[in-house]
Amino acid sequence: MSALSARVGRLPLIRQVRQSVGLQRGMLVTGLVLVGVVVLAAVFAPLLAPYGYAQLGDASGNFGAQQSPSPAHWFGTTVGGYDVLSRLIWGARTAVLVIVVGVVLSIVVGVLLGLLSGYLGGWLDRVLVVVADAVYAFPSLLLAIVAAIVISGGQSGLWSGILAAGISITVIFIPQYFRVVRAEVVRVKSEAYVESAQVVGASSARIMFVHALRNSTRTLPLIFTLNAAEAVLTLAALGFLGFGIEPTAAAEWGYDLNRARSDVTSGIWWTSVFPGIAIVLTVLGLTLVGESLNDLADPRLRARRKAKQR
Repeated sequence: MSALSARVGRLPLIRQVRQSVGLQRGMLVTGLVLVGVVVLAAVFAPLLAPYGYAQLGDASGNFGAQQSPSPAHWFGTTVGGYDVLSRLIWGARTAVLVIVVGVVLSIVVGVLLGLLSGYLGGWLDRVLVVVADAVYAFPSLLLAIVAAIVISGGQSGLWSGILAAGISITVIFIPQYFRVVRAEVVRVKSEAYVESAQVVGASSARIMFVHALRNSTRTLPLIFTLNAAEAVLTLAALGFLGFGIEPTAAAEWGYDLNRARSDVTSGIWWTSVFPGIAIVLTVLGLTLVGESLNDLADPRLRARRKAKQR
């Protein structure tokens, strides 16, 4: 039993929770709970949602537009006649899918380019750095809108819309991973163990993907959580501006906020408050996890914490 508990304690997020103390632990646990709720809602959406994301009625008839919260519709209905609670739960699945597609693609492409640029150097390094700086300096939301229009024409179905939003986010995030990994590879390739590998005849590919990659990606989990939060905001902004996924293809919180703009002045608060809360809590949870992991990875804070414990 002790061996099993020791193995469980070495698991990624559990180890960080055990290392954290005080307010930092509270932030990390709160963030993990919020993120866990969103992920569970995304995975079990068909079981949790009382209705479909595009369902307008049941056996008793149509739901009706802008119905206030009631036992039949806990969060009311939208101006289009959709159940708000169902749209929230199904929207969690859309957000998680876009995060996975966008951020994973960004990590793969950004890390690969950072490895090549940092290790090989020369004209390839100069060209990639200039391109990354140019993309990084471009307004991120405008870049995402342009990419969404080019890929899907501004409106699309579920998978094509998720792919379009994911690629739009990928274009924004690639320079971040590229710059971080490139800087680490430039530092790592001058270390003694890399020079030893070169002396014994190790190939450049082996040095890059075994030695340099392993020691250049320690900060990627921190960047991942913060970029995931930004991905949720970017997806919501695209939907709010009308460049997201069609409502009959998937539920998306930004689109629901767009449709609820005229309701606010009429005193119909539930169509905008609940999607807004969903976006805020999701971004808050991811940000709390990212900031807590960043603090735990800071050696100065670890040393300060050990001193206080003594």
